[in-house]
Amino acid sequence: MASGGGYGDPNQKIDYVFKVVLIGDSAVGKSQILARYRAVTSAYYRGAVGAMLVYDISRRQSFDHIPRWLEELRSHADKNIVIILIGNKSDLEEQRAVPTEDAKEFAQKEGLFFLETSALEATNVENAFMTVLTEIFNIVNKKNLTAGEGQGNGNPASLSGKKILVPGPAQEIPAKSSMCCRT
Repeated sequence: MASGGGYGDPNQKIDYVFKVVLIGDSAVGKSQILARYRAVTSAYYRGAVGAMLVYDISRRQSFDHIPRWLEELRSHADKNIVIILIGNKSDLEEQRAVPTEDAKEFAQKEGLFFLETSALEATNVENAFMTVLTEIFNIVNKKNLTAGEGQGNGNPASLSGKKILVPGPAQEIPAKSSMCCRT
C-alpha cells in the first residue's frame, strides 16, 4: 500500500494479501477513491474478502440502486465478505440528496460498515480502506485461532511469525450496533 508511512517499502515482509472490490453505479466516484488510495483493486468478485459499496450522496438514484448491488455482491462473493457502504462526495453537502440517517439505517439493517467520504478532499478515504482491512484481518486471525484450538495445545503453529502491518492510527472497528460513523 503506497500512501504515507512507508508501507510501500519493497523490503517489508508481506504475510497476507487481501483482495477488495469497489462497486457501485458509474459516476459515484469509485475511480477517484482508488486514485486517492493509490492501490490497484481488481473488480472481480471471485476471491474478494472485502467490498466497498459506493453511492453518490448528491444522486438519490445511486443510493436507491445499492440494494441491487448488494444482492449481486452477496450472490457472487464469499458469504463472509466484509462490506462497507460508502456515501461519496460528502463535499457536495449543499447538493445532498441522501440523508446520512437513511444510509446509516440501511447499513445497520444489512450489517454493513458505513462511512461518508470525499475523494475530492481526501476525507475518510483511508479510514474506509482501513476499516475493511482491519475487519478482514480480525476474521483471518479468528479463523487461525479456531483452527489452532483444534490442535489441542492452545498454541497454534499457524500463527507463529504471522503479522500484518495495518497503516494509519489504531483502528477501532465499531460494534455491530454502532457501525456507522461520519466525520
